Amino acid sequence: MPAVPPAAPDAVLVVDFGAQYAQLIARRVREARVYSEIVPSTMPVAEMLAKNPKAIILSGGPSSVYAEGAPSVDRALFEAGVPVFGMCYGFQLMATALGGTVDNTGSREYGRTALHVSQADSTLFGGTPDEQQVWMSHGDACSAAPEGFTVTASTDVVPVAAFENDEKKLFGVQHHPEVMHSTHGQQVLEHFLYRGAGIEPTWTTGNVIEEQVAAIRERVGSSRAICGLSGGVDSAVAAALVQKAIGSQLTCVYVDHGLMRKGETEQVEKDFVAATGVQLKVVDAQERFLAALAGVSDPEQKRKIIGREFIRVFEQAQAEIIAEAEPGEPVEFLVQGTLYPDVVESGGGSGTANIKSHHNVGGLPEDLEFSLIEPLRQLFKDEVRMVGQELGLPDEIVHRQPFPGPGLGIRIVGDITRERLDLLREADAIAREELTAAGLDRDIWQCPVVLLADVRSVGVQGDGRTYGHPIVLRPVSSEDAMTADWTRMPYDVLAKISTRITNEVPDVNRVVLDVTSKPPGTIEWE
Repeated sequence: MPAVPPAAPDAVLVVDFGAQYAQLIARRVREARVYSEIVPSTMPVAEMLAKNPKAIILSGGPSSVYAEGAPSVDRALFEAGVPVFGMCYGFQLMATALGGTVDNTGSREYGRTALHVSQADSTLFGGTPDEQQVWMSHGDACSAAPEGFTVTASTDVVPVAAFENDEKKLFGVQHHPEVMHSTHGQQVLEHFLYRGAGIEPTWTTGNVIEEQVAAIRERVGSSRAICGLSGGVDSAVAAALVQKAIGSQLTCVYVDHGLMRKGETEQVEKDFVAATGVQLKVVDAQERFLAALAGVSDPEQKRKIIGREFIRVFEQAQAEIIAEAEPGEPVEFLVQGTLYPDVVESGGGSGTANIKSHHNVGGLPEDLEFSLIEPLRQLFKDEVRMVGQELGLPDEIVHRQPFPGPGLGIRIVGDITRERLDLLREADAIAREELTAAGLDRDIWQCPVVLLADVRSVGVQGDGRTYGHPIVLRPVSSEDAMTADWTRMPYDVLAKISTRITNEVPDVNRVVLDVTSKPPGTIEWE
């Protein structure tokens, strides 16, 4: 059960037509200091308008407007007087709903495209170059704008790539202004918000804290909550936010499942407790997890087992906390640091594919005995860091590299054993030490270190033949984990990491570098 959505005065609604990037649009709106909220395209227009939105944005989507069963939009949306901005599929829906023409000409545009702005003083494009790079992804194309609309831009193959009707406050573009590859996309979006819709930029991450604190207090009441604290930034910020709301009614439970990085438990006990003063209960469950994972190599199975065992351990901790609690204070809630990329990759949201189950989304058992509080579910990682800073958490926690909830269990390709975990822990610690020494912690989003446990290669160490495991380094750069590129690390740093790992970690004789972007590869291997 997701967290209760906060009240959202002055909100912009983002209507999701099945695009993986609907949340990215919402994020870009928030970057413009305007609150945004996503709603499904199946929501009736009357319900959308009942939210009293300041503006509505129609997202892109994978469908053709002419395909049978394709998402549609009621013309009444464009006649309600609310400013509307259509992007890609949303642009084509607006065009067809209002009498324009969209054709399947076969002239497709994918990727970087040159946009020719024909109305330099238009609401959307005023102050941007006449020629600019945008990101296209469409097969159908608009050949005629609806009556009363001014065509403001085109491409070499699309005659109507943008239009607007200032009187009715209706605007549309064929491209994706929300992605970084559209060089002036954020500026165009802000022009819609500020000029087209007349919205003042007043929303901040401080609003997230205020709204969530109020919603959590109302929901929890006099009950108690427990939080699964992993030591990562997500669970730490979620815990700090909930503690701000309900104080001593929250107990954090740190499960030492044996899948954490070197020194993890000590850091959680020292840094987080010192920063927040939260009540912390440490549960040693290493043997339990190792027994449950014995002989399991399938990554999906690992995730589900880890998610299941987490909940069972929490249930045990719940019973102990209940026994210690005052009468009338039931422990009903479980706090999780679920982020939006977790939800998207687990198939949450309209039209998204299930890429992989996250232990805190797709891996939870059906007989879950807790109600979930997920105050970060609608945020991206960089937004979570800003919330953490606002809450006063130390940089050592806020700017830690992301670490998956299932821990090193999904960084071992193959069966999980204590020996393999110890081996990977040492390799990971070396990589992190050298990245820190080189001052690269802020430049690299994340550097998973992966053990290919079921692979061996021939090597030469100490003048003798070895047959050891390879270690994979996966340094990536990203803004929000939705997309990522491999980080071009200095060769001398890579060489030092490789030399130390092959010298200091037993049974490893090869270190390789993963140079795959996301997509096509995910950040984690499993």
